Amino acid sequence: MFFTIPTLMTWTRIVAIPLIVGVFYSPLDPAMRNLIATVMFVVFAATDWLDGFLARKLNQTSSFGAFLDPVADKFLVCASLLVLVHLQRADVFVALIIIGREIAISALREWMAQIGASKSVAVHMLGKLKTTVQMVAIPFLLFDGTVFGVIDTGTWGTWLIWAAAVLTVWSMVYYLQKALPEIRARVK
Repeated sequence: MFFTIPTLMTWTRIVAIPLIVGVFYSPLDPAMRNLIATVMFVVFAATDWLDGFLARKLNQTSSFGAFLDPVADKFLVCASLLVLVHLQRADVFVALIIIGREIAISALREWMAQIGASKSVAVHMLGKLKTTVQMVAIPFLLFDGTVFGVIDTGTWGTWLIWAAAVLTVWSMVYYLQKALPEIRARVK
């Protein structure tokens, strides 16, 4: 199942990372770089919804796709956050919270799978909300301008990325609480 349509769409999110980063090293006008990076991020982020939809619609779901999908999301979000920190559009503390949580919860899920308790840390709506807020905040920060003459995307993006950081901590606490009984049962 490496080369189904849904899996190929998931791979595009990983391939997108150097393309989005590379835009900011191009000789283009800064406003044009921002616009191109924003459009690219939105298009590639949309594949997150589309690949899942197609996998179900085409009956092409697979354990590999289920593994790769969140990995691609995390790569795309983390790389974009690092670009935003470099451009001084996102606070390092926000990036540390979000990236640190992704590492911690990925490790927790791996360990829980090894002990046969992966259902206790299955994806929850809170985690999906966190991802959605991140996926809205990042293009606002990448664009870093005014839309329709009134929406300051830098300000909105900053508020949203901090909201995402709060949701990130909240979802991490939720997953840790769900895993705690299994952890306690195995730590002697």
